[in-house]
Amino acid sequence: MHQNRNGAASSSSSSSSSCTQPVLPKRIILMRHAESQGNLDHAAYTTTPDNKIPLTEQGLAQAQLAGAQLRRVVSTEDDSDWRVYFYVSPYERTRSTLCQIGRSFSRKRVIGVREECRIREQDFGNFQVQERMKAIKESREKFGRFFYRFPEGESAADVYDRVSSFLESLWRDIDMNRLRHNPCQDLNLVIISHGLTSRVFLMKWFKWTVEQFEHLNNLGNCEFRVMQLGAGGEYSLAIHHTEEELLEWGLSPEMIADQKWRAHSSKGGWTERCPWYFDAFFDKLAESDDTDNDDVWHESNDKIQQN
Repeated sequence: MHQNRNGAASSSSSSSSSCTQPVLPKRIILMRHAESQGNLDHAAYTTTPDNKIPLTEQGLAQAQLAGAQLRRVVSTEDDSDWRVYFYVSPYERTRSTLCQIGRSFSRKRVIGVREECRIREQDFGNFQVQERMKAIKESREKFGRFFYRFPEGESAADVYDRVSSFLESLWRDIDMNRLRHNPCQDLNLVIISHGLTSRVFLMKWFKWTVEQFEHLNNLGNCEFRVMQLGAGGEYSLAIHHTEEELLEWGLSPEMIADQKWRAHSSKGGWTERCPWYFDAFFDKLAESDDTDNDDVWHESNDKIQQN
């Protein structure tokens, strides 16, 4: 079996033909960086640029452990011939995390790595004054995490825009086989980034609303989310992760049901069944264009004309 560029599974006439066309990655894994000095002490941001904040000793150990955990995920009994390709944020803490993770992989297994500026941390401004930043973050809680823009920095909506651009490039990389991937091997894309950036990535991918984003919990240091390709060509979090984990991360029952559906569905039917693409935007939609609906339309139109 192989997948076409839209992800739909199709059969091959022979085993050799299945190794001549590009296939989708088996997994796309999002990982947050290990513990940094900024996680341990926010005062670090007052004297060190955000992009130069290093990992702690504990963070270095976390990253090594995460590398071993990551290898276990991608090297299951069913995946004896697998490869990984890394995308990494240019920040010191993400690059250091990747360096430690690499201890768990041989050169044979890593087909490439790319530094990608568009998956960097949300920009909070330049050097951060602690008391001022505390007040700013309190304002963000009142305003809303997605649209609040930090003075001299970014909003999550800004991050969404550049992550969307990155996703377009990622798909072109896959379509044009810029990753130099042998389609006979299972490919795992690993994106080592930041908490908010990873949540925005998932929001964009799964078409979650702003309200759904606001309820998502941040990833812990070196915590990762595994999007795995289902039999029908859709990626789902529900293949690798349990329902309890998804609830803990802030997914609603409707979002979890959608993830379970994606694990076995074929592409093309998503917008026909996704509740937040209809019920969340309308009080009630009629099932058909019958006479009763025409009467409602005429009644509403008469009121408008009277006004």
